[in-house]
Amino acid sequence: MMRRLLPAVIAVLALPGSAFQTVRAQVPAAAPALAGPAGTIEQVTVHGKSLEGNLNGDTPDRPVIVYLPPTYKTNATRRYPVIYLLHGYGLQASGWMRLFRIEAGANRAMTGTGGGERAQDMILVNPDAYSFYDGSFYSQSGTAGDWETFVADELVAYIDSHYRTIARRESRGLGGHSMGGYGTLRIAMKHPEVFGSMYALSACCAMDRGEPGEQMTKAGTYTSREQVAALKYPNKGTLARAAAWSANPKNGPLFLDLPVKDGVALPDVQARWIENSIVPMLEKYGKNLKRYTAVKFDVGTMDNLLAANQQIDAAMSKAGIRHTFETYEGDHNGRIAERLETKVLPFFSANLATK
Repeated sequence: MMRRLLPAVIAVLALPGSAFQTVRAQVPAAAPALAGPAGTIEQVTVHGKSLEGNLNGDTPDRPVIVYLPPTYKTNATRRYPVIYLLHGYGLQASGWMRLFRIEAGANRAMTGTGGGERAQDMILVNPDAYSFYDGSFYSQSGTAGDWETFVADELVAYIDSHYRTIARRESRGLGGHSMGGYGTLRIAMKHPEVFGSMYALSACCAMDRGEPGEQMTKAGTYTSREQVAALKYPNKGTLARAAAWSANPKNGPLFLDLPVKDGVALPDVQARWIENSIVPMLEKYGKNLKRYTAVKFDVGTMDNLLAANQQIDAAMSKAGIRHTFETYEGDHNGRIAERLETKVLPFFSANLATK
């Protein structure tokens, strides 16, 4: 029997360029009973050496929520493929699990009780990337920390050494939503030696030029950590991207450069934002995705990230990267729980090696 999930209403970020969209979703109070045994949840803490000394002041000891499939406790010799799932901006790992009903969806998919295609048993790993700026963007930064290395190297090493995984790239998948979709594409194309299949949902940041605008102007008015700490979600988003993509250890107390100052664009900083956008990164690293067993991403037709994901699709096609791009009727996060259960888990079930 599934444990009861409390109702919750949580906002999740969408980032088309620099615009925000807040969408609300209701979490059901309970999940239906399962016909067989359920999986189990463990929360562990993983120390990130690559996150030590970050100027955000965020702890390098990161909570990680691990879902172990139904047979994990009953078959002590079996080893499992692993999916690493990256949450979106403004969420912690616990909120990500709750909002998108990941435990319940995984149980239904892996026991065949959800009515969709049954997925093989897999381990799901959900790291917490919440930060002083409400999100890390899974990038390499002196201010925010080297999240790319943390996910691809340190987290994978920890999971392989503490759980019965199939420790090879063909048995590791990488997925995520929104900011996590961005992180999925970024890390997948830069670390093909670690992961073998990837699935991004509603990825942000296809081409972020750091152009002047209301949000950029507002971000430039914050000069102290106290001001930033008092901001309500999602008003730290521009600062979060600056901390990730245009860090400046000499520019305290926020230790970042914005690409616009006093309404005037700064081309050198803008160039750093463009370099960290998905479409330009595909030009540099996209060939690595040709090593993947399968590459897929999707977006809702009512999501304001639709055009951004169409850009990514066009860039992959131009680069000759074999991939699947899918659209569906939906907004930014209203159907993500369903997509994770009925699309993402079966995708990895079909594409991750079991030996």
